[in-house]
Amino acid sequence: MREEVIVRELSAEQRCALDNSRVRPVEQIRTVNKQAVTEGLLYIVGEDGLKEDQLAAVLEVGEDEALALLHEIRVKYDDEAYGIELVNYGGRYKFVSKADIYPYAQKLFHNYKPDTLSPSALETLAIIAYKQPITRIEIEELRGVGCEVMLRKLLTRNLIREAGRSEAPGRPILYEVTEEFMDSFELVSLEELPDLPKYDEENQSLFD
Repeated sequence: MREEVIVRELSAEQRCALDNSRVRPVEQIRTVNKQAVTEGLLYIVGEDGLKEDQLAAVLEVGEDEALALLHEIRVKYDDEAYGIELVNYGGRYKFVSKADIYPYAQKLFHNYKPDTLSPSALETLAIIAYKQPITRIEIEELRGVGCEVMLRKLLTRNLIREAGRSEAPGRPILYEVTEEFMDSFELVSLEELPDLPKYDEENQSLFD
C-alpha cells in the first residue's frame, strides 16, 4: 500500500523510468532464454556434441541465429573466470574442461581415489577390455546407464585411453585399455582374460 502511494506521488517521467527499470525488453529476455537453453542442451548431449542444424530445429530459429548463439557462448566461456570452454569438433559443439584444469583433476582423483574400483567402474572397464575398441554409446547400451563420469575417472587413472574415432555418425570416440590396466591386473595379454559364460541360443551373452 505504501509503495502504491509513493508511486502515485511520482511524476509521469519518474513512473516511466521506474517501469523501465523493472521490465527488461522482450527481445533481451528471449536472447537470454535461448542462450540458457542452448547451454543446457550442450550439457545434456555431453561428448556427442550438438550440431548447428539440430540447435536451430530445437529452438525453431534459422541456422544463422543458432550459429550466433553458439558464438556468444564460446566467447562467454573463453573468459578465464570459467573452467570449461565450448569447442567445435567436426561440426559438433561440446563443453570440455580447459587444459589448465587437467593437472588439478589428476590430483583430485589421485588423492581421493579408493583402493579398489567401484562395481560400476569394474563393469565399465570389463566391457572395454572385452569389446575394445568401443564407444561410450555402445558401453551405455550394454550397461543400461550413463557412463560418461565413469569413463573420465578411468581415463584419469590411466586404465583406459582414447583409441581414435568410430566411422559411425558423429565420429564418436573409441576407448581401449592401457598398459596400466594390464599391469594392474597382472595380464600379459588380453587373451588371459577369463572366458565369458556361454549361453544357449535363447539367451544372450553378457556383452552380446
